[in-house]
Order: sequence, then C-alpha cells, then structure tokens
Amino acid sequence: MMVFVLFFIAAFGLLGQTFADSQAFLRQYCEKCHQDKAPAGGFRLSRITTEESLATDAAKWLSLTNRVKNGEMPPKGAPVPPIEAREAFGNWVGTAVHEKACAAGIVPGSALIRRLNRDEYAATVRDLLDMHMDIARTLPMDGAGGEGFDNAAETLFLSPLHTEKYLELAKFATDFAAKEFKSHARIFVAKPGPGVTPEQAARTILNVFLPRAFRRPVTEAEVAPYLELFRAAQKQKEPFEASVLFALRGALVSPNFLFRVESANTGTAARPLNQYALASRLSYFLWGSMPDELLTDLAAKGKLQDPEVLKQMVKILLRNDRSMGFAERFTEQWLHTRDLGGDKAPDAKLFADLAKDEDLRSDIRYQPIMFFREVFLQNLSLEYFLDSKHTIGTRKLERHFGLKLELRPNQTSQPHWVPLPEKSNRGGLLGMPAVLSVSSYPYRTSPVLRGAWILESMLGTPPPPPPANVPALEEHREGTAPKTVRERLAQHRNDPVCASCHSRIDPFGFALENYDVTGKWRAEEGGKAIDASAELLDGTKFAGPEGLRQVLLDRKDLFVRHLTNKLLGYALGRGLTLQDSCTVDAIVTKLKDNGYSARLLLEEIVTSAPFRNQAGMPAPKELVKR
Repeated sequence: MMVFVLFFIAAFGLLGQTFADSQAFLRQYCEKCHQDKAPAGGFRLSRITTEESLATDAAKWLSLTNRVKNGEMPPKGAPVPPIEAREAFGNWVGTAVHEKACAAGIVPGSALIRRLNRDEYAATVRDLLDMHMDIARTLPMDGAGGEGFDNAAETLFLSPLHTEKYLELAKFATDFAAKEFKSHARIFVAKPGPGVTPEQAARTILNVFLPRAFRRPVTEAEVAPYLELFRAAQKQKEPFEASVLFALRGALVSPNFLFRVESANTGTAARPLNQYALASRLSYFLWGSMPDELLTDLAAKGKLQDPEVLKQMVKILLRNDRSMGFAERFTEQWLHTRDLGGDKAPDAKLFADLAKDEDLRSDIRYQPIMFFREVFLQNLSLEYFLDSKHTIGTRKLERHFGLKLELRPNQTSQPHWVPLPEKSNRGGLLGMPAVLSVSSYPYRTSPVLRGAWILESMLGTPPPPPPANVPALEEHREGTAPKTVRERLAQHRNDPVCASCHSRIDPFGFALENYDVTGKWRAEEGGKAIDASAELLDGTKFAGPEGLRQVLLDRKDLFVRHLTNKLLGYALGRGLTLQDSCTVDAIVTKLKDNGYSARLLLEEIVTSAPFRNQAGMPAPKELVKR
C-alpha cells in the first residue's frame, strides 16, 4: 500500500524528502521511545540509520511508516508531526524502498497452497459434473485477504466446518449428478458389459474423471486409493453405479481437488510454472473455475508458456460466459458494491420505491459488473472507468436516471451497452447508483464516505482512520432551518485536528452531492440548492461530477496503477510484495505507451514473471537469517 501513497502525494503536489530528512524526522518524533536498552516494541532506530537498511529491513521501514501515517505513532502525549510532514516522510520511504526492491529486476513471488474459495468450489463442481445448481450458499463465507479479495491464499485455510460441509456436498453433488442425464453421461463413460468387468469399467471412469478433478495428469498410484473405495463398496453388495459414485465422493474431498497445489520448486532459482498449473492459474483468474478441454490440451502440448498463446487465450476466455463470474467477483469486491446486500443498502422506509422494486435493485447491482466486462470485451481504454460515452442500460435504469436511453426494441428489460446523452452525468463508474449507494449512509449522503471511497477504490490511497471520539454530525432540530450535509459537515472542517484529513477527503465527495443515496439526480437538499463546488489542496478548483471526472482523468496514471495492482493481486491469489510492485511498474508503462488498452492489462498480467513462474527456495543463509 505504501508504494501507492507516494504516487498520490506526487500527483497532488506534496513535498518529498531525502534520506537525511527522513533521519531527522525519526530523531525528532521517534528517538525518545526507540533507543536505550529497552526500546518500545523491541525496535531500535539504530537498525535503520543507513541507506542499505531500505533493502535489508524494508518490512520494518514500511511497518514503521504505516504506523506513522495512521497516527499510531508517536504515542499519545508525545509531539505529533503535522499531516504534511507525515505524508512527506511516507512519500520518501515508499519511493526509496521501492527503488531498492526493483534494483535487481522483476522476480516472481512465492505461490502459496490454497483452498478453492466457495465460489470457485461451486463453479468447479458445476463444470466437473455438468450440473447447473448453485451450491455456494451452503458453504461459509470466505474472508478477504491479500489485496482485498476472497481468493487470497492467506485466508483460505481448512476449518472443521469446511470439512463437514465438503463431505455433505460431495454426496449431494454425486447423487444429484447421477439423476441428471447430462451429468450421468459425463461421469459414466464406461460400464460393465461382455468382456468388461465392473472393476475395469470403474478404472476407465476414474482414469477420465480424476485428471479433470485434480486438473492435471494422474499416476496409477494416485488412481489406486479410489479404486479401493470402489472395491469396498462392491464388497458391501452396492450396485455398480453406487460403487463408482462412492469412489468419486472420495475424490471430491481430496486435497488434490479442494486445493490448488503446484509442484514444489526445490531449487534456489525461479523456474517456469508447470503447464497444468499455469492452465489453472489462467482459468481461475478469468473464470473462477477449472480449465476446460482447450486449456488442458494446450497444457498437454506444452504451449501455454508461449506469450502469444496466452494472449489469445485471454480473448477466448473473456468471450466465454464464464467470464461473467470473474467480472462479478472482482468488481463487487474492488468497488465494495457487494456490501449493498447488507448494511449498505438504502433505507427501505426512506426509499420505499427502490426497496419494493427487485428488478431495479438487480439492474443497479449488475450495472458496474457488466460495464466492467464490456470494457475488457471491447478492448476500450481504461479511462472508460473514469468517464465514458456509454453505460449499461435498461428501462428501469432509464427511469431511475431520468434520461432517454437508446434501448434495443423488445429488450428494454435486458441490460445492454447503450450510448449516453450529452451531459448526462452518468459516464464511468461514478455515475452508477451502486457506487453512489455504497459510498453513502443508508439514510443520507456523505461527502466523507464518498471522498474516502474514491481515495481507496479509485486511487488506492485510503485516508488514515479517523481519530477516536469524533462527534457525530449535528442533527436537524425542530424549529430550526434545515441544513445541508455540507453545512453540517463544516463543524468537522473547522476543527484543526479534523481539518487536515477532511481537506483531502471532502472535495471529492462534495462534487457528488447532486446524487442522492440511491443515485438519483437532485438539484436541492432540504429546500436549498446543492453546492457541488470543491477545491483540492493544490488549488485545483472544480464542480460537480463532470469536474471531478476531469480531475481524475488528469491523474489517470494513479488510477491505472491501482487497478493494475488490484487485478494482479486477484490473478495471483495473494497479497503483493515489494517485488511485485516492479511488475506493476512495467505494466503501467506499457499501458501508457498503448493508449491504456483494457485487454492489454490482462495480457500483461498473464504473461508477467510472477504469473508464469515459480520462485525458488531461499538460499540456506537466507533461511538462517530469517
């Protein structure tokens, strides 16, 4: 995260530092607690007094800087550096550590063994058995990790509850598949007949099923345990099909199915990823499911490490309907619109029309998802996320916007790509009700929440957490003139402690005040005209959504870097390292030179060193050092 702070500060014109300046900052605000024989937290500043420490103690530098940035240090009662000094310090540290990390070039990070998350598990069972039923809801929710996604290895452990559920679902899925014609045909590719014993038929079925379930070739030794399960069922006088299903249930609770396991690289140097593991990385990135026959065949022929083949596969996988799952899972977690199903939904009493209209709520939810997918399918510029001449439209959305859209005849209820009228204020993500609702309170808008949402979700530079005991906004009192949210927010902005952060957050939110909680356009609030004007710290003045979009377009490299960071983290299924930021640098440079092509972003990710390669084991001396 600190890498992105420096780009934000540079973009908005804040000051930088030198190594000497950083040491002076640490001596002034940190030395008192972090020296002597018993330094606070066991950390002495003497560890980071040389420029070499930016490489050898990078994690300590970044941990220290994050605590300073978030106001956790210095401790209560000690002199506190002004926010400008904190950000300048963070700017320099982020830049310096990043330069040290990238000095040796791009290297792949470690790949962690990880469980399929609940969406991936459900999709894999669906594709493996050709059964179209959503079984994801029966599994526990997976927490977010890594870069904020629920496919991150750091959080995908196996709990006793998961084990119990997998046993139940394996029986349910195989029983259901046995009753469905297509699923039954997919499983039973052989049967006992003249000259074919039940065990021979079972072996044939397992030799076809297991490589698909484990997403790689299997050996005879790996088939043997499942053949034993078949034999055990036969000894219990179970029919042939029931015995086969018993063996398949064993495969569906095997670690080889439940986990994405890549063969270990025992050498110290990085190496190309196994072809079948690369096929899984690609399919779980863009489909959230197992590789299909085409990917498996390419892996068998050893062609997937060819960058041109990978680029072609990006196009093919995106065109497949399964890529809608990728668009849904990535977009909802990136933009936090998944929260609209919970406590972020607009208040049902205050916005009863929306609460009663399930179709409109569905259109609102899927608009950013389908927009995201179309940008990549059509290979548009990534600038479309900031501003666009098109959106996803339906008749319900048309009425909600109060606009006339060019909807397709007889398909007005189906979301599709439509041009926007001039000055519609609906271009890009910021004009979408899902985004405007999730960055509001359920009962009113909030320039603070919306500004913080832009800083975090669009620019990747979330503001520090608010200090404790921040007073609530003054509520309307009976008999007094109503105040707009902006007028009520002035009490925070007038407090010097609060003003330093609010002056960075609020301008973005003020520009969106013409949108209410549900994303409808409004000209007034409480009988007063909306004031959507704003001014940034560097003196940039703008007003309304159009002005804000231009501000963001002027700083589009910051947005593109953040989106690249998010997509790379999602693709790798883990938190990014400092070394990964070097890959982000290379991708962003390529995008700038090629008109910010959306599909190029995906192509550069799947052909990058971290995606295509495995890190080596640490050298023995590094193991001792750690």
